[in-house]
Amino acid sequence: MIEPRDLLTRLFHTAVRAAQPEHCIAAFLPKAPKGRTIVIGAGKASAAMAQALEQHWPGPLEGVVVTRYGYAVPCKRLEILEAAHPVPDQAGEDAARRLFKQVQGLTEDDLVICLISGGGSSLLPVPGAGVTLADKQAINRALLKSGATISEMNCVRRHLSGIKGGRLAAACAPARVVNLLISDVPGDQPCDIASGPTVADPTTCADALDIVRRYGIELPAGARQLLESGSGETIKPGDPRLARVETHLIATPQMALEAAAAVARDAGVTPVLLGDRIEGEARDVGKVLGGIALQVRDHGQPVAAPCVLLSGGETTVTVRGQGRGGRNVEFLLSLAITLDGARAVYGLAGDTDGVDGQEEIAGALITPDTLARAWAANMPPRAHLDDNDGHGFFEKLGDSLVTGPTLTNVNDFRAILIL
Repeated sequence: MIEPRDLLTRLFHTAVRAAQPEHCIAAFLPKAPKGRTIVIGAGKASAAMAQALEQHWPGPLEGVVVTRYGYAVPCKRLEILEAAHPVPDQAGEDAARRLFKQVQGLTEDDLVICLISGGGSSLLPVPGAGVTLADKQAINRALLKSGATISEMNCVRRHLSGIKGGRLAAACAPARVVNLLISDVPGDQPCDIASGPTVADPTTCADALDIVRRYGIELPAGARQLLESGSGETIKPGDPRLARVETHLIATPQMALEAAAAVARDAGVTPVLLGDRIEGEARDVGKVLGGIALQVRDHGQPVAAPCVLLSGGETTVTVRGQGRGGRNVEFLLSLAITLDGARAVYGLAGDTDGVDGQEEIAGALITPDTLARAWAANMPPRAHLDDNDGHGFFEKLGDSLVTGPTLTNVNDFRAILIL
């Protein structure tokens, strides 16, 4: 007999495990160079990536990576720094400048291995000319509340940065650069992973300005000047300084979904992969997937139960309330309201990095009695959704999903189980 909570939790942990650097980095390591091997990196998984690299690299190594506070792991040859996420801090700016310093004066015989994963945008906050760290913090907070997609947010970040948008790779020239990326973005575009510090960027300052206008983001004078003058332009495809850069995606959301699907099959449950790049307002995605789940339960379409609907990507939340929220719990609360206590339908949603929004909570689970338990506890579900208070809602019900730092990040994982 299938125990729904247990199966959903196993699917989530399987997805996370499939994206662990220790399982996926070795196959992508280059041959040792004639000269030095320098390691740089940033992101929530970068420290774990550095540790895995050390274990598989027999020769000399030197370098530095920066990760989120609490995500450091011990390394013997590489230095691990920590900084703030999702809003950058001075430690992040200092660490980013250390990365720049690490790649100065390299030659054609040298190799730079760059370890990049989600979260790197806020961990590498070198401001562009005329922009301050305080400016970047304010703009970042506004973007996070605006409902902008991750691609849109990172376009703005790249053009206000002194390190993103290929600038770090340009600083490595003429050395060979091998990028090892763990993707946390819909579509797996390298320029959107940590805002692309070591890859070319096809977007422009004009694109960034359009996004700022679209979402009504207030820009400090220095930031506006940087974009309007075009002096914040990034490194473009075809730039000769990037001629020796190669990029490998070592873990992606699709890989994580496929690993979870295999576990579902073994449990006798048909997996249906709805996509690894679902975007949009979290509450709207909850309504849509709830409707699909009800169609499965009531009509056996597009597949008969028992089955599990699996999806990834990165939804957004336009913050209007004062609650404790995140996109995964916002999705789940909307899903629960849509299902309205439907029998035999269960759900889980969580961020594979262990942090949904700004809470040290990965996500939550719902069951057919979620709404009934909430009403019994005098917790109106709609009121909590209107207040963007998903974490407050599920925490009071005892249904939060807490993992601690997972040391990886392949974006959101959603599973709706219909029995």
